[in-house]
Amino acid sequence: MSEHAHGGDCGCCLMSRRCFLAASTAALATPLIGAAPAKSLAESDLGTYIDLADLRPKPHVRIMSAVTRFKPPYWLGWPGTAYDLEGHRKTYADFCAKAAERVGIELQQEDAPLESNEAVDAFIAKLKDERPDAVFVMLQHIDAWGWPDTIARAVGIPTIIFAPVGTAFTPHLHEISRRPGMHVISSLETAAIEQAFRMVRAKRQFEEARLLVVAGDKRHETTLERLGTKVRYVPRPTLHELFARMPETDETHEVARQMRRRAKKVVEPSRSDLLNAARSFTTAKRLVRDESANAITTDCLGMVTAKVVPTPPCMAATLFQDGGATYGCEADVFGAMSLMLTSYLFDKPGFMNDPVPETVKNVLIAAHCTCGTRLNGFGASREPYILRSHSESDIGVAMQVLWREGQPVTLVRFMNPNELILDTGTVVGNVETPPAGGCRTSVEIRMDDVEDARDVLGFHQVVFYGNHRRDVEAFCQMYGIRVINSPEKTPGRIG
Repeated sequence: MSEHAHGGDCGCCLMSRRCFLAASTAALATPLIGAAPAKSLAESDLGTYIDLADLRPKPHVRIMSAVTRFKPPYWLGWPGTAYDLEGHRKTYADFCAKAAERVGIELQQEDAPLESNEAVDAFIAKLKDERPDAVFVMLQHIDAWGWPDTIARAVGIPTIIFAPVGTAFTPHLHEISRRPGMHVISSLETAAIEQAFRMVRAKRQFEEARLLVVAGDKRHETTLERLGTKVRYVPRPTLHELFARMPETDETHEVARQMRRRAKKVVEPSRSDLLNAARSFTTAKRLVRDESANAITTDCLGMVTAKVVPTPPCMAATLFQDGGATYGCEADVFGAMSLMLTSYLFDKPGFMNDPVPETVKNVLIAAHCTCGTRLNGFGASREPYILRSHSESDIGVAMQVLWREGQPVTLVRFMNPNELILDTGTVVGNVETPPAGGCRTSVEIRMDDVEDARDVLGFHQVVFYGNHRRDVEAFCQMYGIRVINSPEKTPGRIG
């Protein structure tokens, strides 16, 4: 059996049980503050390894697909007689099949193009009978737009239309491309097709997900309209009482070791702080699994205020975010739902934050004590980070993640299941604490299309890498969510 080599950026150590058990762990001479005594797996199953990937919802998603065109050969009319219809149809079909596999959905493609009213009617009948999650229609003639429109109106399910350049003029798109339940791609950029598939998957993930809210003193569950996500509330003591019983394991030692080793610098946290933070991570995983949930948000500040935990869950939340399983702050349901959006729709962690206007530079500072490090995507390398204490309490472990200057970003925030704030900007710097007060990860953002940073809407917005304005708009249009942008001009003078 070969021995696993743990590189400086080894990602499996936070995901694979084999790696935890294979890794050597350092013995600590000092007792843990607030730690439960170590227990063997024979005494308790609390230390059983739980893979974050198992917490991510994995719904079965099915899209049915067809090509609409007139019967060839063509004479005049776009895409033109010189256009290789069959060659391009095969190329796009192959790409779509591979994109569906990458996204993790089932794509059922019609064998033959739809070239008559009868063929279109038969396809509509099949759609009505099988009711897929979405339909994907590709055009191969500029005058065949009536058929995709007929399909969309007849079946009433989310419809994606792909019109390669050469099959659409602006008048074709005026109405249909802005219709709720529709997403029209007029482009040669095939990556947009894969993103459209991801939109359908994201909605199904919302529908299959359960968000666990650890707050208050009552247990109950509700379902969010439109998004379909189940929200289960459990009393706040559930988490910190489980934490008190959670043993040290190979996993907690390895998580603490890896987080310390990968850090650019460790400022305040001690080794016992790191082990407590790692136990907070394993505690959260256990609770989410036991509650049949997929994401969590906790009254973290309330627990720190009451001094019932030795560390806030900031590092645990970072590990969740990097692994594709949301951990939101302050029992903010729609903050957590916004984090789930970036995770499900873009396979990237988001950064829920408190917004601070910097009035001299006219930038927005997004600040919080937890942030994912794999900001370019779950499979990408980490951004550098510094291990700090939680700034408001000066205890435990918090994350100072250093964002890349010049990086375009998107800001999203569900106000409710039917409305979402959407803005974009560019990272221009990172703020150190001290000299600043406030949270450890503090990112300066110069906003797009907002003249005054004081006018940025929302609180606990979620920021993530990339300018995804049009992708978010497309998702919201597909599923009937109203998009709200921060005002470009100050709405009016005060006083």
